[in-house]
Amino acid sequence: MQSYLIKKAKIVNENEVFVGDVLVEGAYIKQIAQNIESDEAITINAEGKYLIPGMIDDQVHFREPGLTHKANIGTESKAAVAGGITSFIEMPNTIPQATTQELLEDKFEIASKTSYANYSFMFGGTNDNLEELLKTNSKNVAGIKLFLGSSTGNMLVDDEEVLERIFSSTKLPISVHCEDEGTIRKNTQEFVEKYGDDIPIKYHPVIRSEEACYLSSSKAIELAKKTGARLHVFHLSTAKEMELFRNDIPLEEKQITAEVCVHHLWFTDKDYDKKGTHIKWNPAVKGEKDRDALWEALLDDRIDIIATDHAPHTLEEKDNVYTKAPSGGPLVQHAVVAILEKVKEGVLSIEKAVEKMSHNPSIIFKVEKRGYIREGYYADLVLVDPNESWKVEKENILYKCGWSPFEGQEFSNKITHTFVSGNLIYNKGEFNDEIKGKRLAFNR
Repeated sequence: MQSYLIKKAKIVNENEVFVGDVLVEGAYIKQIAQNIESDEAITINAEGKYLIPGMIDDQVHFREPGLTHKANIGTESKAAVAGGITSFIEMPNTIPQATTQELLEDKFEIASKTSYANYSFMFGGTNDNLEELLKTNSKNVAGIKLFLGSSTGNMLVDDEEVLERIFSSTKLPISVHCEDEGTIRKNTQEFVEKYGDDIPIKYHPVIRSEEACYLSSSKAIELAKKTGARLHVFHLSTAKEMELFRNDIPLEEKQITAEVCVHHLWFTDKDYDKKGTHIKWNPAVKGEKDRDALWEALLDDRIDIIATDHAPHTLEEKDNVYTKAPSGGPLVQHAVVAILEKVKEGVLSIEKAVEKMSHNPSIIFKVEKRGYIREGYYADLVLVDPNESWKVEKENILYKCGWSPFEGQEFSNKITHTFVSGNLIYNKGEFNDEIKGKRLAFNR
């Protein structure tokens, strides 16, 4: 493998920013020092640029197998690497769903041949696959995913006895989508009776309401406390839910952890008028008070992780009337720069951004030797020019679906280089298509 010497970067790691050099040899970070010399390494002048550990995105939907008209592991991991995401954990609601060990391994096999980024997948729990779920290998599978809301077809786990058995039976992290199915169905029916299928999009957060979110997440947390399960709550969206999480113990000691997604930090219900169903997500983007509360909880460490919930659909699908327009949107190419834009605005520090996007996912999922800039760790590294402006336009979107909820947005920072396991995969718009990412391993 080619070795690389990154010179004079502003290195962001473990709550520090310092200027230094990083030597990459093979898949790993060989040395970090004030001044390194090397005759063999390709030198990259990083003066004025930030060097950050690649983001570990703990929640993506790359649509393969079965839904590849929208996306696939190759296209979306390529967009992710261009966006500074070097590792991803993908969800089980593909076709077929990853609800047996054989089907789960099929996805790993696809990724080994096509993924630009490092990868893992979650095993999907259902009402009737506990025996299969318990075969999941904790060393090389990220965890278990349960849908406690109807967001994704027939993966709804709604049998309370089954839920308790799952929570009681595994030490793996259980990640949950929390929205109460009964509440959503009742609300949907009321609006369908009034508007038919063409419900105004502004009512999405009324249908998938604060009550629906809180009812489900509070119940899941109560069950986790009762059973001692290791619970991770995905894509929080309401101010009310913030009372359910704590910040008075170190992250390593938390049994219940929380995630927020970029879109819930960026958009509010005021954006529905302009963006329409292009910002229709489950859980719904809600009001300003909710967004403000999410930021507050992120900054005071009640929320532990920033993720994307990247979930592409075609424009044709998204442009349907409300009841037929699917929820979800593409985000991996623009998530890191969106958060770094908030750094520029003074909303959070770059150290805190790196903590939430890279360090904490590594801690929560016990990812082996990733998520930090440390000697002996994998060289998953991203160089960011903090002073290069660019606009999101159709021509520079890499998602297979060809659109972004950020279209028209100008960012004042740009990712220039991305290293994945020591390989320079992305270099100023050019990709190395020959080398693939590695399967993530876990220290459990």
